[in-house]
Amino acid sequence: MSTATQGTVNVQAEEAVEEVEGKQEGGRLARLWMQHYDLVILPVIILLLLLLLFLYISTRDLDTIEERVLAADNVAGLLRQHLWLAFLSTVLVLVIAVPLGIALSRRGARKAQGPVLAVGGFAQALPPFGVLLLMAFWLDFGVTTAVIGLTLAALLPVLRNTVIGLQQVDQSLIEAARGMGMSARQTLFRVEIPLAVPVIVAGLRVALVLNVGTATLASYIGAGGLGELVQQALRLNRINVLLVAGGIIAALALLIDWLAGVVERVVVSRSG
Repeated sequence: MSTATQGTVNVQAEEAVEEVEGKQEGGRLARLWMQHYDLVILPVIILLLLLLLFLYISTRDLDTIEERVLAADNVAGLLRQHLWLAFLSTVLVLVIAVPLGIALSRRGARKAQGPVLAVGGFAQALPPFGVLLLMAFWLDFGVTTAVIGLTLAALLPVLRNTVIGLQQVDQSLIEAARGMGMSARQTLFRVEIPLAVPVIVAGLRVALVLNVGTATLASYIGAGGLGELVQQALRLNRINVLLVAGGIIAALALLIDWLAGVVERVVVSRSG
């Protein structure tokens, strides 16, 4: 074979390899897009929502009351209060629901699973607004009562997912860990909980979104938050304020859901 022919064959081989690698790369990108396209689309939806809200408000002739209510410092302060309420209640949900779920998943406590989950389901089915008002009259108006109410409203998803996640761990893996000499405690923390984390995180994602939405009602018991904007809009009969409040609350809930979704995908990929 001549040198020129050999060179042509090498070039064709390189082109074929590059074509195959390009197809493989395209296939990987396509698979990634199919698996995670929602994590790209959701931020775009949030930005479009905020942009439309800004364009709408910028074209309105706001009166002095609307300008004062929608002032950046006022909205930012209420947003901080809203996030603080959601954060505190979510931390409490984790502190209560995860240990309780672990306890209920143990063999000696499995008879109590049904009653406890039934009580949790009943508590979640109650209307949050009515529960918050009743708790406020029973305890006191303010942040503490709001945090307790939000915690009760979001407790079930994390509790249920903790129980389910631990129950779904392959029994053969648990037996293998015990056969290697691990104690029940070591098996729980080194095998069962790490494998159940993706399911627990999925429940936490639901709880976060619930807390962000329900925290809007906390303003009715004097706990502040973005619900204050809704109340002011209704009291003052200002539709522009109501639209801004609804848009911000919706964007915040979508943003929290997106962030929780990112964390969930990372946890699942590492667990897998």
